[in-house]
Amino acid sequence: MQKQRSPVQPQGLYGELMAHAAGSPNDELFAQMIASQIDGIGALPPGLGLAEQDFSALLARHFPGAELVIRNAGQTEDPRALERDDVLALLIEHRAYRDSSEAWMAEIVTAACMASDHLWQDLGLRSRDYLGKLMTQNFPSLAAKNVHDMKWKKFIYKQLCEKEGINACRAPTCEYCADYLNCFGPEE
Repeated sequence: MQKQRSPVQPQGLYGELMAHAAGSPNDELFAQMIASQIDGIGALPPGLGLAEQDFSALLARHFPGAELVIRNAGQTEDPRALERDDVLALLIEHRAYRDSSEAWMAEIVTAACMASDHLWQDLGLRSRDYLGKLMTQNFPSLAAKNVHDMKWKKFIYKQLCEKEGINACRAPTCEYCADYLNCFGPEE
């Protein structure tokens, strides 16, 4: 008789959150982001950049029974407010409208877009694959436009430029651009 192995259980805060997961879309993604932010990984501010009441509502909806209190430092003047509004509007425009957590996800992705690393890293996700899942699940029409697998943050900003009729690329198409690998190379 073979001894059956029990599945490896996630550890730490991520494991605690997943033990309370409601089975809703985005549970795993939110758990990764919250655990990473608490551990100082990624670039998201406390509460994932959400207002305190929204973060509390996110926890109650996605991780009922989990106890976690995070206090935001409060609002400071945002010199990139117009840019932030444009990114948020783009994401909201493309949300799937399958789950209310998409609005929170749009806010969180917008906050991460203001940081300087790859978007999946700024979000505190474990890999770019999770970011692909996040985009496809929450913003499917936008994700569908990324047919060449451009790095997500660059892709989002490219969409904003195209919306405004701005062509910032020196080459007629991306394939001929000298910066091609900056946009389409691996994210390490």
